[in-house]
Amino acid sequence: MPTDQQRHEQGMAVRRAVLSDAHVDRAVAATTDLTADWQDFITRVAWGDIWSRPGLDRRSRSIAVLSSLIAHGHHEELAMHLRAALRNGLSVDEIREVILQAAIYSGVPAANTAFRIATEVFAQDAPVPDGQGEDAPDGEVPGGGVQGGGVPSRG
Repeated sequence: MPTDQQRHEQGMAVRRAVLSDAHVDRAVAATTDLTADWQDFITRVAWGDIWSRPGLDRRSRSIAVLSSLIAHGHHEELAMHLRAALRNGLSVDEIREVILQAAIYSGVPAANTAFRIATEVFAQDAPVPDGQGEDAPDGEVPGGGVQGGGVPSRG
């Protein structure tokens, strides 16, 4: 069984690969005495234990996370995980389908908000053709934006 230190190291590697070095560096820099135990916990448990399990690939985990965040209205986390989904290889078209699927089971208001946040995220990021997201272990989100802003229409 891995030690807490090994779980933390594994979690930090996965966290950086999924969220980006820049995001994790900001989170670590913002750690206070109040949040230090929380940062350690999410790094070891969420990233070192759950995200590191072999049962699902990162694309599948991103789909599950996006669906959960939309369903539970955790909008403050949705933009971060939309970027992570692109890093994990989902295309804008696939993310659109996840949001549409969530609309049926989580409600139209939840999907409306998810599309608004996705539009903002994709407008901020550099354009990349659909299907060109990558499971990149370093650097920033490779792209996923849409030229002209907004979520692209089909066709």
